[in-house]
Amino acid sequence: MQVATDKLMHDLRAVVGDAEDLLKATAGQTGERIEKIRTRTEESLRNARARVQAAGHDLEAAAQDAARQVNGQVHEHPWAAVGVAAGIGVLVGILLGRK
Repeated sequence: MQVATDKLMHDLRAVVGDAEDLLKATAGQTGERIEKIRTRTEESLRNARARVQAAGHDLEAAAQDAARQVNGQVHEHPWAAVGVAAGIGVLVGILLGRK
């Protein structure tokens, strides 16, 4: 889920960047139709930028909340955390040893 979210954020940033480049490239163009399109694109770009920023803040808050929860669980159950870490270490060792 996190990988897909990161990819979506990266793609949205790329689209915003491309739209900004397009607006700069057509800055010298004139005409009523071009002006309407530029105005609409600028508005969409502002909205997209705001959504990307809000999504980034939401993801950051969710990650911090998850880290606090994991930290709380580790402090409440330290031996279980040691056991899980040891189990993961054994699995990684087995997988690396197979190569």
